[in-house]
Amino acid sequence: MSKKRVLLVDDEPDLIALLKKRFVKEGFDTEVAYDGNEAMEKVAANPPDAIVLDVMMPDKDGYQVCAELKKNKKYEDIPILMLTAVADHVTSTRYSHQDGMNLEADDYVPKGPEATDQIIASVKRLLAN
Repeated sequence: MSKKRVLLVDDEPDLIALLKKRFVKEGFDTEVAYDGNEAMEKVAANPPDAIVLDVMMPDKDGYQVCAELKKNKKYEDIPILMLTAVADHVTSTRYSHQDGMNLEADDYVPKGPEATDQIIASVKRLLAN
């Protein structure tokens, strides 16, 4: 059985490095992108089995990437886990948990190194469906 490929998308190199190390340890192949435009290019070149996608990034944010992928028949079935440091009770920002759910993200996890186990568990669950 071939390894599942996960695309990790975040503009924080330290978090990407931590997640990549943990996903590889869990037996995944990983690819990384540091912004939304790079993520779209990588998905088009070689669609992953799942995407871990940060919400707040420069240029093209995670919600824009998620919306574009879910509207495209070629990519709509790729599970997307949204990461955000924004608490879902904060209403003074354009980023919210509800926005992610409206875009049909497959799951949503608060961002941070302490959430690594939760992120991996969520991706495993999404890939098992």
